[in-house]
Amino acid sequence: MPAIVFRFNQYLRLNSQILAPAFSGGGLLILALLGISIADGGTAQARDAQARDSRVGVVGTPIVGRASVIDGDTLEVQGERIRLFGIDAPETRQLCEDQSGKPYRCGQRAAFALSDKVGARPVSCQPTGKDRYDRIVARCSLAGEDLQAWMVRNGHALAFGRYSQDYRSHEYEARNRRVGIWTGNFEAPWEWRRRGRT
Repeated sequence: MPAIVFRFNQYLRLNSQILAPAFSGGGLLILALLGISIADGGTAQARDAQARDSRVGVVGTPIVGRASVIDGDTLEVQGERIRLFGIDAPETRQLCEDQSGKPYRCGQRAAFALSDKVGARPVSCQPTGKDRYDRIVARCSLAGEDLQAWMVRNGHALAFGRYSQDYRSHEYEARNRRVGIWTGNFEAPWEWRRRGRT
């Protein structure tokens, strides 16, 4: 049974001819039963949402399986798109410059690096929430190794400080070792997106 939702302005429009009989005798019983029905409908909706969220891991159930790499910070596991928590990799079409100033597709390189790392082995992703595109955001690991840390430490992604400081030390390490995108020049992925580069 769908829940019935009354908005306050709809309530005010009820005229006294309808409202007055409701409060007399059996009308109170009807209102009480209606209230129980509304409350139960809301509870049923909450249960449905929780069941749906638990199926996709938002409530905390790990998502485990073979992963397909979508880009340098997004995987697909068991049919679910998963955004890697706390990191931001260059976009697929984004260009960076190597140490000689020659442009290369650093976003593609990040995706290939992640794909090579994961291979056909199962990953385990612990959901932390959802992003604005309704993708699951999760901390993913491969045989116990933190994939986000690996991507940042090897210069394939940046610590996404807007959402987490967890990978800052890995970013400093990559910058000091001058690996990955740190070998040349690049624009932070969030800046590249903000400028609408395509």
